[in-house]
Amino acid sequence: MPLWHVYHPPGTYTPQQKKQLADDITGFYTGFGLPPFYVMTLFHEVAADSFYVGGEPAPDAVRIVVEHIARHMDDPDQRRRTRERLSALLAPHTKDRGLYCEFHIDETPRDLWMIDGFAPPPTGSEAEERWVKENRPSAY
Repeated sequence: MPLWHVYHPPGTYTPQQKKQLADDITGFYTGFGLPPFYVMTLFHEVAADSFYVGGEPAPDAVRIVVEHIARHMDDPDQRRRTRERLSALLAPHTKDRGLYCEFHIDETPRDLWMIDGFAPPPTGSEAEERWVKENRPSAY
């Protein structure tokens, strides 16, 4: 599962802008064969008097924490490409709007993850393909 935490000052995103960003994030991962329900995007409004960068108030900053669980990247070139693709994905939602944006990706061990009481099926398995098709977890 990719889990995205988007921290931003109040009023940074309208409901429609949040939906568009969540759709763009989901599309990124479904393009690699993940089921849409694996992708979660959480928006966290942070009060203006609680958002600082370098000790200074940051009314135009967005901080994103991404947790990868379903897939991991061991190859340095793949990690660089992913970082660059995510930066490009975020640009219309941040940089192009004049917002300062910082993000990082954590990778959680896959064997510490469950969905609705199910351990996710192995990557590329028939069960995973069924989860993609049905867009929900099920026994396998």
